[in-house]
Amino acid sequence: MAISKKKTVSKPTSSKPKKGVGHEHPGHWREGRNRLEKSERVRDTLLWAAAEVVGEVGYAAASITRITQKAGVAQGTFYNYFETRQDILDTLLPDLGEKMQQHIRQSALGADSFAELERRGFLGFFDFLQQEPHFFRILNEAESFAPESHKKHFDILVKQYTRFLQHSHRQGEFPAYKVEELEVIVYMLMAARSYLALKYMYGGGKNKTLPKGVADTYMKFIRYGLEGVPA
Repeated sequence: MAISKKKTVSKPTSSKPKKGVGHEHPGHWREGRNRLEKSERVRDTLLWAAAEVVGEVGYAAASITRITQKAGVAQGTFYNYFETRQDILDTLLPDLGEKMQQHIRQSALGADSFAELERRGFLGFFDFLQQEPHFFRILNEAESFAPESHKKHFDILVKQYTRFLQHSHRQGEFPAYKVEELEVIVYMLMAARSYLALKYMYGGGKNKTLPKGVADTYMKFIRYGLEGVPA
């Protein structure tokens, strides 16, 4: 990909903690308290707009014009943050993936066992999908339109999920399984979440609330499938 000679501005770093995640508009950049915060808001707004546009019309039709119109900024402003259209499309999934992981971690805070951590993480994942209704379209189409970002996203998820299982395994959880089997389990659990989301939340073309019984059944499998048959 050719590198643009236009001056670009990398994403500023800020010590201000983020206030959760969701599909809300980041707010107008003029509301920023200083230049740094205003710059952050512009970039966040462009990514928010890109998620909206890709969710509505797909990657192929997600033009810079559509993204900047949705964001309410000039096209020239776009190039202060992203070199090309492909640049923002490559950034979109990793950005949402980071928000998803952050939301799941927050949801799992306070759990004191593997089963409870998994249950809270499972519910946190589906809560995130309700907040980010375009996530699955962005994820699925990225395999074709942003393949490097798609691979990076899955590699990060698998690595972190595997570390989580390895830590639980060292604490004595699911002793019937060997360490080298944990990665296989990770893919199984990730696939379960994906297909359950397609079935219960995206069926009919509109996001829904996950039925309570789905989490109960999933956790029954976790407890009895990974931790042994109950006495």
